[in-house]
Amino acid sequence: MTTKPSPPVQIAVYQVSSQSLSLRWDPPAGEVESYIVTCCHEGEIVQETTTDTNDLTLSNLSPGESYSLQVSAQLRNGRKSEPAVKSAHTKTQLESLLEDLGLEQHYKEKLSQSTILQIEEKTITDEAAKCNSDLSWYFLKKLMMVNVTARNVKCTSPCESTCEVASGNTESDFDDLLDSEHSGEMLNPLDIITALFLCSDGFVQQEMALKMSMCQFSVPLLLPDCDTKQCTLMLWALRDIVKKYRPQSLSESKGFIEDRVVVSELPMISFVRLGECSLSKSEILNKLLSNSQQYHDTFVHSNMECGDSPRRISNGLAEISWYLPCGNKNMDIFSEPVAVANLRGDIASFETQFSFLCQTSAAVFVFFDSLNSDYELLMNQQHKAEIFLVGNHQSNCFSMDGLKKVATKLGLSKNNIILKTNQKNDADFVKKIRETISNVVENSRRKMGIEQMADIAHELGIWVDEDCQECQTAKNNADAITAEIQDILKYKDTQLPLQGQIWKELSRLEKEEFRLQKVGSENIEKYKSDLQVEKEKLRKKQNSHDMSNAMTCFIQAISSPGTERSYFLKWLRMKLDNLSREKLSDLREQYKKKNQHSENKEEIKEIDRQLSNSSLGTEHFFREMGQIYEASLSLPETDPCRQQLQHLPKLCAGLLLDGFPLELVDGDASNIPLRWVSDVLSQLNDLVSPKNKILVVTVLGVQSTGKSTLLNTMFGVQFAVSSGRCTRGAFMLLIRVNDDVKNILKCDYMMIIDTEGLKSPELAQLDNSYEHDNELATLVVGLSDITIINIAMENSTEMKDILQIVVHAFLRMKEVGKKPKCQFVHQNVSDVSAHDKNLRDRKLLLQQLNEMTQAAAKMEKKEANKSFTDVMEYSPDTGNWYVPGLWNGNPPMAPVNAGYSEAVYELKKNIIQMLGSCESSANNILEFTEWVKSLWNAVKHENFIFSFRNSPVADAYMRLCTEFNKWEWEFKKEMYKWVTEADTKISNFGTVAGKSETSDMSDFLIHLKSEACVVLSKWETKILENLAEYFKQTDGHVYLVEGYKEDFANSARSLRREMENSVINQLTATADIRQGMTEIDRIKDNHKKQLEGRVYALIEECRQKKVKMTDKELDENFNKMWKKTLSELSFPKPKDIDVIARVTSDLRTNLSHRGGGACQLFSQKRLQDCGQGPFKYTVEGLYKQFKHQVSKLFNVEDHVMALQKIADSIITDCTEFVADKGKRKNNYHDTYIQEILHKIDEKLQNNQNEKIEIEFEVPLKQHICGFAAKQFQKMHEDFLRENDPYRCLNQYKEQLCDDFKDVFHKRDQCQKKAKEFTERCLWPAVEDFIKRSLGPDIIGEMKTKFEFSTRMFFQYSILLDLLAKKDFGKYQSYICSYEQYANKWVVDCIFKHFSQGSKMFEFEDQHLQSRINSITIAISKAKTEKSDNLKTFVQNVCQKLGDKLVISQDALGAFMILNHADQEQFAHWLTECVKEMEQDLRKKFKETSIQMKLKSLHVNPQRELLSQMIGCGKQCPFCKAPCEAGGREHTEHHTSLHRPEGLGRYIWDGTEKLVTDICSSSVISDICFRSNDTKGESHPYKRYTEIYPDWKIAPDTSLQATDYWKYVLAKFNNKFAEAYNAKPADIPLTWKMITDKKAEDSLKKTFNIK
Repeated sequence: MTTKPSPPVQIAVYQVSSQSLSLRWDPPAGEVESYIVTCCHEGEIVQETTTDTNDLTLSNLSPGESYSLQVSAQLRNGRKSEPAVKSAHTKTQLESLLEDLGLEQHYKEKLSQSTILQIEEKTITDEAAKCNSDLSWYFLKKLMMVNVTARNVKCTSPCESTCEVASGNTESDFDDLLDSEHSGEMLNPLDIITALFLCSDGFVQQEMALKMSMCQFSVPLLLPDCDTKQCTLMLWALRDIVKKYRPQSLSESKGFIEDRVVVSELPMISFVRLGECSLSKSEILNKLLSNSQQYHDTFVHSNMECGDSPRRISNGLAEISWYLPCGNKNMDIFSEPVAVANLRGDIASFETQFSFLCQTSAAVFVFFDSLNSDYELLMNQQHKAEIFLVGNHQSNCFSMDGLKKVATKLGLSKNNIILKTNQKNDADFVKKIRETISNVVENSRRKMGIEQMADIAHELGIWVDEDCQECQTAKNNADAITAEIQDILKYKDTQLPLQGQIWKELSRLEKEEFRLQKVGSENIEKYKSDLQVEKEKLRKKQNSHDMSNAMTCFIQAISSPGTERSYFLKWLRMKLDNLSREKLSDLREQYKKKNQHSENKEEIKEIDRQLSNSSLGTEHFFREMGQIYEASLSLPETDPCRQQLQHLPKLCAGLLLDGFPLELVDGDASNIPLRWVSDVLSQLNDLVSPKNKILVVTVLGVQSTGKSTLLNTMFGVQFAVSSGRCTRGAFMLLIRVNDDVKNILKCDYMMIIDTEGLKSPELAQLDNSYEHDNELATLVVGLSDITIINIAMENSTEMKDILQIVVHAFLRMKEVGKKPKCQFVHQNVSDVSAHDKNLRDRKLLLQQLNEMTQAAAKMEKKEANKSFTDVMEYSPDTGNWYVPGLWNGNPPMAPVNAGYSEAVYELKKNIIQMLGSCESSANNILEFTEWVKSLWNAVKHENFIFSFRNSPVADAYMRLCTEFNKWEWEFKKEMYKWVTEADTKISNFGTVAGKSETSDMSDFLIHLKSEACVVLSKWETKILENLAEYFKQTDGHVYLVEGYKEDFANSARSLRREMENSVINQLTATADIRQGMTEIDRIKDNHKKQLEGRVYALIEECRQKKVKMTDKELDENFNKMWKKTLSELSFPKPKDIDVIARVTSDLRTNLSHRGGGACQLFSQKRLQDCGQGPFKYTVEGLYKQFKHQVSKLFNVEDHVMALQKIADSIITDCTEFVADKGKRKNNYHDTYIQEILHKIDEKLQNNQNEKIEIEFEVPLKQHICGFAAKQFQKMHEDFLRENDPYRCLNQYKEQLCDDFKDVFHKRDQCQKKAKEFTERCLWPAVEDFIKRSLGPDIIGEMKTKFEFSTRMFFQYSILLDLLAKKDFGKYQSYICSYEQYANKWVVDCIFKHFSQGSKMFEFEDQHLQSRINSITIAISKAKTEKSDNLKTFVQNVCQKLGDKLVISQDALGAFMILNHADQEQFAHWLTECVKEMEQDLRKKFKETSIQMKLKSLHVNPQRELLSQMIGCGKQCPFCKAPCEAGGREHTEHHTSLHRPEGLGRYIWDGTEKLVTDICSSSVISDICFRSNDTKGESHPYKRYTEIYPDWKIAPDTSLQATDYWKYVLAKFNNKFAEAYNAKPADIPLTWKMITDKKAEDSLKKTFNIK
């Protein structure tokens, strides 16, 4: 008996569509012949199939049904298993289509605007749709760019892309002609549109409907959901569509009507189909709505691309379009506006939709082929619409009898029936329908807005998209605000009071603070203080207003959850637009009437103002919110009102992130509420960090040239473009960048800035329109990475005006280091040959740009810019884009021109490509905020370029300075190290330690100089390469400081020259001194040899006595021998140098270049008589002396005092130099005095702003050289005394006597000699090396500290320290003797730093360790080498240390005499002694004070640090603040913080009071100054560069910028007055309110300390 076969196992359904199911299973055990698959639905077998494979696809199933699938196995013996059962669902048509389109997830999670607007690869590539899932995105991409070809969507199949080129046709090829492409695989555009509407949220639906309407596509009125059989009235989706038209009644007056289509009450004509119909209803509709010159496919029809594909989900869709007249009888098809509805599918299947249309339409046209039983549908409706039957007489199933029967039952007349007969062609047929519609429109009173249709929809159970809770709540919130508006102007005054006159007055005061145009003869700082008080009063006035009801409602509404908030803002915008439109329409009428009478100029101006003020949009509410917030910031931090409003910036940041535009520039007040905008952006940064990089695209252009439309088309966004008003000010909008494009653009968001039109007629009537345009253009160009300059070609005068404004903006940006790119867009140029034809135009444009650049450069005082290409990278061929007109035909029925959107799309791709190839890195949001602040602050000044100060630029400059300082220090440190080694080699030259291959010092010196040049060149090249590399990087905004690149390169070259001079001088001096020692060394060696011989003879003599001699007897014998030997030795006197004569000669040579007058002055006084007392500069001539005495009396610094100050500074410097040389205990060398003279010349050169007379220069040089010569003479004499052979020999007498006794007694000398060698030769050498090396270490360590990283930070740190100490004496010292104070401060810093830790000891130990290692290695190596005696061994050790230590030849010579120690034992003890020396030196380092260590260093750290931190040493010519520019060769001096001139001893003429004016304020005022440089004449501060061309005194970035020094003068006013012998200053009121905290904050802000 056989067992029953097993059923199949693991049945799986792996593919499901709307009409098929694919399943597979695992075969059971046994030999299966086949499988029987049965498909059942509700118990009935639908299909049964046999298959021999283990998978199968079941087709032709019904969509959305549940099936039971049974699979049985049949064996070869015929036995059959039990069935395995699996149930499965087919997809519904909707599910299936959404899956094909890749939209299934969006059916529940709706598409949002941020998703469809984000910049992704699909939006910037031209790839056609490859598969169905691309189609919806392809459609959306094109639709968002208002491209009329958006509905022509289909996938590119492989056969389409390859073209068959057959050489010989066969007969079968012709059969293919009959095979049409299978349209079933293509998707119908209506299905795609329906799917997208079903998968989008209300805002995307609204956006799609708006863009479809612009393309003159029909839009969904009733949207079906074929799964739920429910449809929705798309009231919200259509609510944003505004149409303009001119009915016949207004054609005379040229008036027009502008309204939202949902509220416009228009007659609606509906077109439906009953049963099958051979006529294409939609195609006939398109012909009906198109005039003969301009056919357009409003409705999708079967003869369109993919229009014949079967509709899967769009049956039941009712679309709507509008016919709108233009007021021209010859062109208008209908004289009045008409809405046209078109229902897709058979009305028998969509009775609800049909009922709706019958109740809302004026007429319903029913298309049919045959009228069978379904005609009862026509009778069942509650007819409100007139029914028209439209049949095709040519159809096979047409029945005239049936028609008559139905017509009779419906009571239709002949006029209600239209037939297409053989005698009627399409044109006649369409004409007949048009006439019928015209009659209906003229006679029907049935007009209904879509808004009114909602009630009928509710009755019929049709959903209305506006019924959702969020939308209704938002509508009520918006109504609560707009219901109160009767008169817009009054409403603004009562409900939005803060932004009116108060804000405009605040804006005026802000600009006046920066321009000081009305200061007159008043004290500037008092005037500014008064302005500040006035501003505070206005802020108080703002705070005195309670928050209005409207603003309370508004803030509450935008605080609601995301969707509701978005609905609210949309509702509010639409309702406000409606109100503004009505108001503006009335005003325009008045304007038109008044304009006919030219005498009404004042009235016209008043209407102009009203036109400007009558627009009311959401931006006004946000503007008020900004003012409420800014006003609250003037309250104390603890004030509850202030605290309650702290959340407002975050609210607004959230909106910006959601894609709502934020007002950047308030166009009405022509100002930016900086605190509000920066706090919103700061909150935005917090929301998105770390993804906070942005690139900025801006559009600029003449008003009404379609800038906003251009941006809307390019990015799919929605800036306000209604004719209700033009964009006022500038708005910014954020677009997310998708991950796939981030690596191209290197940013996370793109910010789009739309601007108010330049040359706006609205503003032209106002007084400051040109200034306003310039400000706006400068701001947005400065903020942009790319600026699109929009030019309408037809208006060349306006084009010139805008180009002038734009060129100014670009020139300003170039001067402040920003390099925006620009694209010129020429609108309304449609010819295909436009690009070539306009070659001449482009040349003309470039010529105009060049002319304007020259004019602008002259105005901005930057004449170096001769052409536009000097200002920015611009190529006439790639920088111009030609865009055809927006409309294809005559509006209002014209669709958007396909050429327009294609051209804009190309421009968009190009812009993204340009942004991707930008050298500069994207700003982050906080950097963008800084740019907004600094650009706007600079824009407020009249002279933008001189006024621009910006923290990104300051940051970039600071980073460059910091990096350059590091490179500079590496260079110097390396050279210090190299010079130390070279010095060691020279000092050891010609001795046992010398390693040189040559025995000639001059050859050796040439070799070292050549090596020095190689090292110097290497480091110079390295710095220049570092600099070049630094400017290649894209991070850190280095492009902002490219203007300084050459300055820093010159600084590197200058550093090399300076180092070369210093190194060569040092090598020459060391070599000459060493060479001078050769003869002395030879004499000393000779003496030692003779002495050694005599001692050996004495030892022999004493030993021969054979008597045991006591030490006393040996001493007596030795002394006799010593005395006798010294008397026999010759001691030639060393060559003495007359230092004074040499110095006199060098000084004479130096002065010979200064002309005969200098030489004559020089010869009047001997150098010996100079430099004895303090230097005092006096002037000759009674007048000059009297003038000087008057200056002294009034404590005013005159020319004499200024020169005395310079002299004191130079003398201090040179005195230090001389003292430094004296510490080295070297011989005098001519390079010393040459270096001093070079120093003096350099310092005098640096003080060119003071006229340096010969009468001052010669006595100063004589004084310094006289003093130096005496010191150098003494140094020379000390050197000769120190190296006197007689003295040197006597110095070692005791040591020799001890050695003599040791040798005589044959004592072991090893330990003693090792100790002697260590103490006398190695210890001094090691100590000297450490002293040489420690200076650079200290400098390097101090340079790692913040305060020594750059000159600016140095200044900041000193000022902060002064503030903390609050010591008047220190302030006075800092102001009056800056260099001395800074020097002391540096020394204190070094003491403080090295007193706290063990860093100094670490450095000492490090160098000690390195030399001990060298010594140990030298001993080890010497041990391995063959040595005849100890002398050779020691020489070997010394030779190995020849380039590491300078071993005293005297000590070594003395050590070598009578040295009989055992070599091996000596080496052992030497190693031990070295270890002992190491410990002793460590102990000494720990015990020696820092002061003592600093005094003995070869490289003076405080002088090196000070010279780097003081830099050029120049001081502001007005307030004496020190220059902070980086590098040593900067061409422009600047300082971050200027101070009241009274601190620099300035007093008012006549009053003797200290001056409170600050030069950074004075340079923007109309006041004048007098000084020696102006020869006592008055000169305007504004033109200070004519007197001081190398100074840049930028105006303050804010009123608080100079709070630090205001605080200091206010605090120590009386003390400064007393010290300067003046009367105290009149301190402005606001200065007295500055606290030390505010002073510190101002300091941090000024120096950009985060």
